[in-house]
Order: sequence, then C-alpha cells, then structure tokens
Amino acid sequence: MVIGEIQKGTDKIIVTVKEFKGKTYVDIRTYFENDQGEMMPTKKGVSLTPENLDEIIILLQSARNEVAGQGSAE
Repeated sequence: MVIGEIQKGTDKIIVTVKEFKGKTYVDIRTYFENDQGEMMPTKKGVSLTPENLDEIIILLQSARNEVAGQGSAE
C-alpha cells in the first residue's frame, strides 16, 4: 500500500507498507521512471520493521530540530 511520495528531481521517494515472508515492513525507496513510463524501484532505500519505524521517527525529529536550530543560531 502506497502511503505517499516525494519528488526528488526526476526520481521519486515512495513510502509503502508491505508484507514479506509474513512480516510487515515500511519501505522508503527511490523510484525512477523507465522507458515505458513506469515507476521502478531502485536499490536505494530501506525497509523498516514497526519497531525500527518508531526509532527512525525519533531520529528524524531530532534531525529536524537540529536543522531548525542551526538556521536561528546564525
């Protein structure tokens, strides 16, 4: 199930929820458009378990706070 996508130049970063071997994963992957106009996945990405998802959200929030703090410190 596609959750959403972000345009990255001519590519897209697509977030999906997938099942693999009976386990659920959140997949964050770069896709490119092939010659037939279809979006195809690349090896550039990561699949996270639900437990890892909570951890990555905390890390991303910290990164956002760090970036926001850098802009106001100067």
